[in-house]
Amino acid sequence: MPRALSSEPILIVEDNDNDALLLKKALQRNQVTNPIHIAPDGVEALKYLCGEPPYEDRQAYPFPSVIYSDLKMPRMDGFEVLNYLKSHPDCAIIPVIVMTASDQDQDIKKAYELGANSYIVKPDTLDELTEIVGLCIDYWKVCSKPQVPAKC
Repeated sequence: MPRALSSEPILIVEDNDNDALLLKKALQRNQVTNPIHIAPDGVEALKYLCGEPPYEDRQAYPFPSVIYSDLKMPRMDGFEVLNYLKSHPDCAIIPVIVMTASDQDQDIKKAYELGANSYIVKPDTLDELTEIVGLCIDYWKVCSKPQVPAKC
């Protein structure tokens, strides 16, 4: 049975192509039917969220229902993305799941201080990732969430 979170896309903010594809594969293995958009860094993610070119067509690029974000990225890292989201009320309501290789206490603390809803250290295998993603999906499906705007 498909496990769509909603009709809105899932935004993956990840600079490593392999990690982005593994996360996309884990979502597909969980029968997630949401559109998936991958932003290679925080700058591109904010362009998407703000509806800036080439993402101004909200029919083609709807506002995301959830964000999976890495932390360590070029140009704009995940902490900067979290800080932006926190400082923009329309964006601050989007669930953000940090998925990163870092298990450093200071990174975990900072991510939560900046508004991350979850912090997950990337697992070693696709099977583990698939299980973790399934748990995230099941959790967010039962949560009540406010309507998200068209952009922030």
